Amino acid sequence: MPSTYAVAGLITRLHDPQYARWASQIRATGGCRQPIHLRGHVHHLDPATGQRLHTYSTAGEPDGILRVPCKTRRASRCPACAETYRSDTYQLIRAGLVGGKGVPDSVTAHPCLFVTLTAPSFGTVHTRREKNGTVLPCHARRDAATCPHGRVMSCTARHGVDEGSLGEPLCPDCYDYTGSVLFNAMSPELWRRFTEALRRRVAKTAGLTLKELREQLTISFAKVAEYQRRGVVHFHAVIRLDGPDGPASPPPAWATADALTDAVRHAVSAVAVTVPVAGDEPARLLRWGTQLDIREITMTGDLTEQAVAAYIAKYATKAAECVGTLDRRINPLDDLTALNLRDHARRLIAECLRLGALDELADLRLIQWAHMLGFRGHFSTKSRRYSTTLGKLRAARAEHMRGEAITTGRLPLFDEDTVLVISHWEYAGQGYSAGDALLVSALTGNCLVDPGGCHES
Repeated sequence: MPSTYAVAGLITRLHDPQYARWASQIRATGGCRQPIHLRGHVHHLDPATGQRLHTYSTAGEPDGILRVPCKTRRASRCPACAETYRSDTYQLIRAGLVGGKGVPDSVTAHPCLFVTLTAPSFGTVHTRREKNGTVLPCHARRDAATCPHGRVMSCTARHGVDEGSLGEPLCPDCYDYTGSVLFNAMSPELWRRFTEALRRRVAKTAGLTLKELREQLTISFAKVAEYQRRGVVHFHAVIRLDGPDGPASPPPAWATADALTDAVRHAVSAVAVTVPVAGDEPARLLRWGTQLDIREITMTGDLTEQAVAAYIAKYATKAAECVGTLDRRINPLDDLTALNLRDHARRLIAECLRLGALDELADLRLIQWAHMLGFRGHFSTKSRRYSTTLGKLRAARAEHMRGEAITTGRLPLFDEDTVLVISHWEYAGQGYSAGDALLVSALTGNCLVDPGGCHES
């Protein structure tokens, strides 16, 4: 039941003479769960005469502020803004497969693969296994060994899709938490070395130097990181072969999907990264896992451009939530036992904090990224020539909204290039009051489970 304070706030807002404008602001945010509050003004001036052509000020807005979307990509923080990010990522990925958004349609004829790079094993974990639609036992072993900690390394349970035990080690004391954290931290470097080895392999196979390769071929890619339930990341990537001018030019005849597949297999097995000795921890050589999935993307069949774009876009809005960790940074002074965490996630976070305190690993910033279980890379990245950019997609949306504002009379019609714009904005808070949160839920259909209050400065 809503509190008396929340109900009083709801009634006050409904009786506010500016309620209609407040509701309009809320709808304009797209149902953002934690909108940013801005206070300020914008003046449009004639640069020749200094005449003021148009002025906007938040002084006339409800509460004296303008509410704008938070624009986070994380669905756990704001589903509405994350959906916008997901849609943009979908369009970006799909444009690189079928054209559009400035990419020619001829790109569909370029060899293109969907590749999944995985992490190695750091210990046996509970998993859901299926075969021909039948759920199989997790780890059924007739003569299962007993680990040094007295646990039988077997599990005959047929786990459900959402069981909390998925990803948990059969023996937490045997699990290599150090290796898991260090792999997450070094996976961006492993990916960088993979792309370099990929180019070298393609060049060597074609009998070219890297300089000569750039004159004939461009290797374009887009990738996203996904957390497995055990707490380590793996990468899904679209890798495409273009001509020297990118997607606008066809690749040479020798650059085929089979040649690219060979190069991917070689690069995955060839690269490694070394973590130096740190405290009592020995040096480690980290590599990709043995599981490697390579499939060609076609316009027909099971793996279509729509399926790939949707799959990558889905994971672009997620982080480590599936592992049972938090979606905020963790203070090293926090009492981990008091936090609402799965035991497996708690151990991974504790290992991040322990390793991050070692001088030799300070550059990895493991303490700062403990809530991400050591991973500190970008979740979705692309090469320069793969397709359009998120910035261009957002600019097109902003231009559309500006045109709509002019059409409805909220902005005057003039050429922005010939007008002097002077603006001043300051942060005034974020989120909703308890009463406003109830109204927003009714207006947008989004249940604000934890609106977090309205923090105004």
